[in-house]
Amino acid sequence: MKKLVIFIVLVTVLFAKNTAFEEIKMQYFKSYDYEKVGRYSEAIKVLAPLYKKYPKGYTLNLRFGWLFFLDKKYNDAIKYYKKASLINSFAVDPKLGLIKVYLAMYLYKKAEMVAYEILKMDYYNYYANLYAIKALVAQKKYDIALSMINKMLTLYPTDVKFLEQLALVYKATNSKYLKQVYEDILILDPNNVFVRSNFK
Repeated sequence: MKKLVIFIVLVTVLFAKNTAFEEIKMQYFKSYDYEKVGRYSEAIKVLAPLYKKYPKGYTLNLRFGWLFFLDKKYNDAIKYYKKASLINSFAVDPKLGLIKVYLAMYLYKKAEMVAYEILKMDYYNYYANLYAIKALVAQKKYDIALSMINKMLTLYPTDVKFLEQLALVYKATNSKYLKQVYEDILILDPNNVFVRSNFK
């Protein structure tokens, strides 16, 4: 009898867990579907009941930060990215999300500072370096930006994103090497929109 009671309790717990998983999965999938068609408010709304149950869920706060960013509700995005970062202080994703928000808001100094936080943990982090460079170029800190660009191009010599930033720095500083970088980018990416729109 005792074994039967234990078995029934275990089955009930497992069923409850499985039901919870299915509900969570369904809400996330609905949110992804709304996101794909650009209906960001609905993508957020469908996750709201889940958030009430799990307000300290790292993944939920990270997703809310992303969706609010896409919806251009930047202050809300900052709120959720910061909360995700507090929940998991070692995680890089919410910090990268926060940098993207700051760049979109033209808060370049803040973007730079958060990027440096990541680089203290991971000196060669691809996106932290890229975003830091963008923030530095926007602030006309060309010498520091150039140093970081060269560091990353040593690792990724044909990376178009870093070559684009190099072209921006060379254009701003009237470098004689601008034409060469321009040509290098077009060889790697013949239809590069960034170069063709910025260096006609």
